[in-house]
Amino acid sequence: MELISLTDWVGYLAMATLLVSFLMKNIRTLRLVNSVGGLLFVAYGFLLVPMSYPIIITNAAIFCINMYYLFLKKS
Repeated sequence: MELISLTDWVGYLAMATLLVSFLMKNIRTLRLVNSVGGLLFVAYGFLLVPMSYPIIITNAAIFCINMYYLFLKKS
């Protein structure tokens, strides 16, 4: 039986966090939980060998968009 690597655990945690974020009714909570998932996916992209730039770039951009709407955009 093969053990699950740390990289895989980070990927699974990122996936679960992202999925849970879409269950949120409050948009602020959704963006916060989604941001955590995005950061976990960025870490996952760096841990992959070789690194996965599409995963890193996409999720870093999603994180930045969430931060913009959470802290900079005035409603």
